[in-house]
Amino acid sequence: MPSRRSSSLWQRIHHDERGAVSLETILIIAAIAIPILIFILKFGWPKIRDYFNTGMENLENEGSKVQQGTGN
Repeated sequence: MPSRRSSSLWQRIHHDERGAVSLETILIIAAIAIPILIFILKFGWPKIRDYFNTGMENLENEGSKVQQGTGN
């Protein structure tokens, strides 16, 4: 049988709606962010990957020129 103290605690927890509002806000943000993230990964990722691969290749080429003493 629950004590009077724990019964009072449960009543306060069930009447406090601050957590529910926070949870609803998080779910709304997730419902907006997840489709955007999926779209970016599906359609934008090849372009992003190519951009960074090109940058890394340029960096490696310039680094090897500097090591060889032919850089500007």
